[in-house]
Amino acid sequence: MGLVLLAIGLLAIAGMQITSVKGNFFSNYLTQASYAGQDRLEFLDNLSYTSAELLAGNHNDASTTISGIVFNRSYAVVDINGYKIINYTIRWNDGVNRSIVFSTIKSQ
Repeated sequence: MGLVLLAIGLLAIAGMQITSVKGNFFSNYLTQASYAGQDRLEFLDNLSYTSAELLAGNHNDASTTISGIVFNRSYAVVDINGYKIINYTIRWNDGVNRSIVFSTIKSQ
């Protein structure tokens, strides 16, 4: 009887371990996406207000591979009365389609 209870307990622990490993991978990918997105957003924010890269519209940025996952990057610029709103999006698939968006406002 004790051996059966021990086996059931060990199986439950194994299931939790799998969930923990999946969570760690997701956290790693989210951290990498956050780093890549924030880095590019800061680059765009430091460009001249009239830079061609900050023309209103949607822009594709080069994809990058980090830790074996391809991160697709793009951004949209909206020009409103002397302000530019920049929304930078990172997309990746780790078995599930995921994305994260960073935003900033740039003035003249």
